[in-house]
Amino acid sequence: MANSVWRLIPLLSASGRVQMAIDKWLLEKHLAGKNPPTLRFYTWAPAAISLGYHQQRWPEFWQQLSWEGHESSRLKAYHTICEFLIEGWRAIGVDLHYGEAGRGYIHNPNCFGTATGADLVTVDGCKLIGSAQLRRGDAILQHGSMRLQPDIGLFSQVFGEELIPVKLPLSEGGDDLIATVIDALSAAACRCFDIDLEVRPLSEEEWEDIWELTQKKSIC
Repeated sequence: MANSVWRLIPLLSASGRVQMAIDKWLLEKHLAGKNPPTLRFYTWAPAAISLGYHQQRWPEFWQQLSWEGHESSRLKAYHTICEFLIEGWRAIGVDLHYGEAGRGYIHNPNCFGTATGADLVTVDGCKLIGSAQLRRGDAILQHGSMRLQPDIGLFSQVFGEELIPVKLPLSEGGDDLIATVIDALSAAACRCFDIDLEVRPLSEEEWEDIWELTQKKSIC
């Protein structure tokens, strides 16, 4: 029996608002049966802060910042999806396990300051991947952030605390590092979910729909 086919959208670099509009568009189209399950990787340009749905409070001074440069079933869903992240990172020499903190992240604007059972940390306790989910009907949108090339100065400015670097046994830097991680995680996704990935960039028509979403006051 042939594997099911998921869509793989090539690496995209765009603003936080555009990236979240793409996520919302993908979820809506999948619910409508107009887009298959999709895997995509992206980077922020410029740097952005991603807040969880329940993180309704943040310091007022963030508004002025600019930078040029059912719980058990939910946890099970996180673990099912995150398995490919664990396997993919293991393939490039990084062992990860789930965090153990409670829901204190709701009161902590620094999402990488707390690691819950939905997040992945290294053997020395550093949080490498933070994950969040949005559910609509039978569809799940999982959004994850990986600390590959953090801006230490920006982190300190925003959160007022020092960022502890994650030690990665990878010699590559810049785009080579990102490409290595994407290749490893894409291969792991195919194995974990018994799927094939079809590379299909966003079309001009799809970009037009997404652009309309970016003009709305609330995206997610």
